[in-house]
Amino acid sequence: GYKDLPTAVNITWSSINFKTILQWQPKPSGYFYTVEIHGRTSDVKRKCILTSETECDVTDALRNVKETYTAHVLSVKPAEMDNFEEPPFAVSEKFTPYSQTVIGKPEIKDYSQKGSKLNVVFKDPLTPYIFPNGSFQSIQDIFQHDLEYKLYYWKDQSSGKKDVTTKSHNFEVSVDSGKNYCFYVQGIIPSRRENRNGQESMVLCTSVGRNILDEYGTEVFIILAVIAFAVITLAIVLPVVLCKRKKAKKARAVREKELLNGV
Repeated sequence: GYKDLPTAVNITWSSINFKTILQWQPKPSGYFYTVEIHGRTSDVKRKCILTSETECDVTDALRNVKETYTAHVLSVKPAEMDNFEEPPFAVSEKFTPYSQTVIGKPEIKDYSQKGSKLNVVFKDPLTPYIFPNGSFQSIQDIFQHDLEYKLYYWKDQSSGKKDVTTKSHNFEVSVDSGKNYCFYVQGIIPSRRENRNGQESMVLCTSVGRNILDEYGTEVFIILAVIAFAVITLAIVLPVVLCKRKKAKKARAVREKELLNGV
């Protein structure tokens, strides 16, 4: 029966932008796992029935994102699934998607620096959940006013970092005209006790007034100088070589003509 089956250990929740994966150990041998998701106020949902894997995507069982869930990982044998004996199982830690999912990286859509103004436009990360029209909900759609974004910016090649916060999807900050700035954007849930800060977007830098040497470095100029030298040398040497070949060809023709006349 079930008594000798080992139960799962090290059960963990991994969740980014509400896409949630349950993971555990060990790899089963001679038995399978079935996952049950238990909510405080919702019906039990079974996922990954009779799986030999040690992870399960439970995203669609957690649609009520403010609900608190536990996962029961059952150790089962297929032939005994329908009997009345309860299989051994292990219980996960509690998990509330709304307060525990990690906020993913915002996407920078556009940015510009004109005079003393730096403008940055970005887009929310999407979640796996969809609206009735089939479009994906963003994290902003779910968190509403609990979500804000922070822009970190600094002069290129400087360590002095500044930040500004918004609840919209664009930033406009005052900067030193003619100076280049680098920046990134990060989502934040101030009301959280843990996981307040989301993942950082990629770092981008403006290129106002940046000359070619700043942009590409001295290595490119060395390469260009070598190429230019080679082109100039070729332009000088090639006519000389062609001229010598022409003279040699003419002299050879003259000799051949003299030899023919001599014969």
